[in-house]
Amino acid sequence: MTAVESDEMRERSFDRRRASRVGLVSGGLAAYWPQFPELRPMLEVSNERVRQRLESAGAEVVSSHFVSTPEEGIAAGDELRRSDVDLVVIFLATYMTSTMVVPIAQRSGAPALLLDLAPTPSMDHPNTDTGRWLAYCGVCPLPEVANAFERCDVPFRSISGWLEDEGAWARVETWVKAARVRSALRNGRHGLMGHLYPGMLDTSTDLTLVHAHFGGHVEVLEFDDLRVRVEDADGAQVDRVLDDVHRMFELDASVSQEDLGWAARVAVGLDRLARDFRLDSLAYYHRGLRGEVHERLGAGMILGASLLTAAGVPACGEYELRTSLAMLILERLGAGGAFAEFQALNFSDGVVEMGHDGPSHLAISDARPILRGLDRFHGKRGWGVSVEFDVRHGPVTLLSLTQRRDGAFRMVVAEGEVVGGPHPNIGNTTSRIDFGCDPGLFADAWAAARPAHHWAIGVGHLYEELRATADLLGVELVRVQP
Repeated sequence: MTAVESDEMRERSFDRRRASRVGLVSGGLAAYWPQFPELRPMLEVSNERVRQRLESAGAEVVSSHFVSTPEEGIAAGDELRRSDVDLVVIFLATYMTSTMVVPIAQRSGAPALLLDLAPTPSMDHPNTDTGRWLAYCGVCPLPEVANAFERCDVPFRSISGWLEDEGAWARVETWVKAARVRSALRNGRHGLMGHLYPGMLDTSTDLTLVHAHFGGHVEVLEFDDLRVRVEDADGAQVDRVLDDVHRMFELDASVSQEDLGWAARVAVGLDRLARDFRLDSLAYYHRGLRGEVHERLGAGMILGASLLTAAGVPACGEYELRTSLAMLILERLGAGGAFAEFQALNFSDGVVEMGHDGPSHLAISDARPILRGLDRFHGKRGWGVSVEFDVRHGPVTLLSLTQRRDGAFRMVVAEGEVVGGPHPNIGNTTSRIDFGCDPGLFADAWAAARPAHHWAIGVGHLYEELRATADLLGVELVRVQP
């Protein structure tokens, strides 16, 4: 959280950042319990430790089962489905038959993660009897279950290690984060307001395919939905936004009070719109004509959309639904998500300059963002205030969510580092990103991956988290590394 993220931002977040809902199932072969009475209590202690560590990794463990038979596996899978979990963690505490494990994954309706975590890094061999050895035997069923899953067409992923293995738990946390993103998309409500930006063939998105690939709901909105809420904004609400603006932004002398007041009024209406339709993201565009009200609404959205994005509801212009979804993915990974495109290649400094006019994610600004007044928006109609900032210096990840010829979605990912240097003072967000290569080589490699015109920038190197997210979503991922 940065200095620009205020208490008001947190209050405006709509509680969308819920923890991953995880179902935990463990167990062992029923025949073992009468043979080795001390074994099951040992495994239940390990199972409790796994539950604790999952919660520490950011999961809400909503259902926990210990199964000993195929019938108990079936019952556990059915209950997990009713619990609507985002991820099923199957802890192979000792040997479990595939007939116990397969129904859990099949019936739960959620992605499966197999955990094989021994009690300690190694057995105390001289003092290990058969019962204690069986507590280290979780790896034994792993190949069997893997083959059974393959033949039953059940996707899975696995993590092997020991109970307090921090490397293993770091990998578990990656999957927990990915499950959070899957949940955000599967349960999300994504606003799409206005119409396509004329001429950009890549921006159109088949709304049915969003439902088909990710779930969720796309709410098609009219600019009149915003207009009536802007008209209803009262002076006290507008004043609260203006108080936020003066606290959070550096106001350039180019900002007119009339334009700022209008942007604040639109921000009030936009906040109400997002609440009324319970939006998790928003993409918008309206061309307008001769300064009429819809043109003024579209031109006045930059401030409000930036505040909304910082509150956890990503909003972007140019009707770029896939980019607002990419921003949401990065937001739920805790990385922000700034709207971006190529701006220039700087061969003198060896960096790629990218950003965008319009809204962005205030919480990942490197310094206090600037609010600048513009008498025209390039390539668009209207005028007003615009946000200018640089993404936080350090490691960043680009994420483009694009579509292939067959309509399937693809993630295009690249990692770089934001570095300091001069920026144009034109009311755009601009970041100088070093990808460790000639800027032209990066641009060509990025284009070769067939991304879209726009993408999202998040703070941190996130390839592993995005690779896991793509796995859970069943989406192709292309990593750009020139």
